[in-house]
Amino acid sequence: MYQCVKRYLFVFFLIIASTSFVFAQRMPVVGIRTIETTGSGVTATDAFNLYNKIIEELNSWGTLRVVQGTEGVEYIIQGTLSRQGNNFVLTAATTDAGGRVLNEYNEQGRAINDVSIPSFCAKAVERVPLPNYLLGTWQSTINMPDGPVVCIIEFRTGGVVRVERYDTWEHRQNNALRYEGFGTGNYFYRGYANRVITVSSVQVRVDAVVNINLTLEETLPDQTSVNVSNLNLIFNGDRTSFEIANGMLPCGRNFDGPSVYHSAVLGFSQFVKIR
Repeated sequence: MYQCVKRYLFVFFLIIASTSFVFAQRMPVVGIRTIETTGSGVTATDAFNLYNKIIEELNSWGTLRVVQGTEGVEYIIQGTLSRQGNNFVLTAATTDAGGRVLNEYNEQGRAINDVSIPSFCAKAVERVPLPNYLLGTWQSTINMPDGPVVCIIEFRTGGVVRVERYDTWEHRQNNALRYEGFGTGNYFYRGYANRVITVSSVQVRVDAVVNINLTLEETLPDQTSVNVSNLNLIFNGDRTSFEIANGMLPCGRNFDGPSVYHSAVLGFSQFVKIR
């Protein structure tokens, strides 16, 4: 009985620890100073409207705390609105709390509403360390008629990938081949890429964009190297699962029609966090 209780307690604390890991990633605090105006052709109202749009956009990401002003912040965004020729130009810089400039950038448009706020915000936090909700070990399983095809992949800090398992599969002339591969790789994660895209004529909001490059062993020849870019990720509410909205990690081919699998190409696109 005592051993049974110990086992259940261990499993309980393991679940709590793995769930808490997501929330342990601290969100940076970013202050937004009021946008100044310079020269003729721009108004304080124009600047104030842009200021509110920037705050609204950054707040929608869920990856940083936004403060109006600079008290108690770690990073500061300061912008200036001007008119240069036929364009409205929003020029800004992001600094740390000590005043060190991290980067300088601008966004412009023929009209105030043409100034891209999502693009401006992406540049503004380019060097701010946002939480990486992809960290950890994830599993994707595709249930095929002859058994599951599995991917177990770990995303580590520093852009490093460890592939614990990467099944590749092929169905040709009523014969199925499966190889259990493994490998290493790297990735580039952009957690600020919270935006709306169109997938199969439906608009969806994505949480992040990632590039993944893998070098695999003991796979089918087509999958010894997997290189995919600009994959749009959608996380669930507690970041314990995600799906790729616009692609997949390819893992095989189906040459024998929809009776075997609905698509000619097989790929991992839905993942759950296991560690």
